[in-house]
Amino acid sequence: MNIPNQITVSRIFMIPLFVVFMLVDFGWGTLVLLGTSLPVEHLIGAIIFIFASITDFIDGYYARKHNLVTNMGKFLDPLADKLLVSAALIILVELGFAAAWIVILIISREFAVTGLRLILADEGEVVAAKQLGKIKMWTQIVAISALLLHNIIFEMFNIPFGTIMLYVSLFFTIWSGWDYFYANRRVLLDSK
Repeated sequence: MNIPNQITVSRIFMIPLFVVFMLVDFGWGTLVLLGTSLPVEHLIGAIIFIFASITDFIDGYYARKHNLVTNMGKFLDPLADKLLVSAALIILVELGFAAAWIVILIISREFAVTGLRLILADEGEVVAAKQLGKIKMWTQIVAISALLLHNIIFEMFNIPFGTIMLYVSLFFTIWSGWDYFYANRRVLLDSK
């Protein structure tokens, strides 16, 4: 259990904490920040989500820089990402900040790509994340963060930035999923 894997595991353990702060009303009041009303619990939950998202960059960078890439890390890192993003998206639907159909498409793509990765792994292939997948991940994080923060700053100008970014992330989610399946179509076509 090297340092990058410990960081990844800590990200997984942050998820229940994030969920509690986003869904439980502790009665700590509401802040008005930059034209946006924001329950204190949602601010704390959003900070936890953003911090957890940043650890995704940190553990990957550290693992590559210090040659600490392990099979455990290859398994845990994408799992932690999917758990964190899925939890956040489901919470956004629960709070009425995101359309369920968008969340269903995004999570379905994640399941489908994970299934394809399992097939590829069974054939001895490990496919590294492509640039499109990284763009997909970061647009999701930006969209989710903006929505968790109740569209802070942009609310003053009546710009639905979080919702716009959610549509952008949906576009990259579908595109990167299609690209992933197209690039690996031979595995599906050759299966008996």
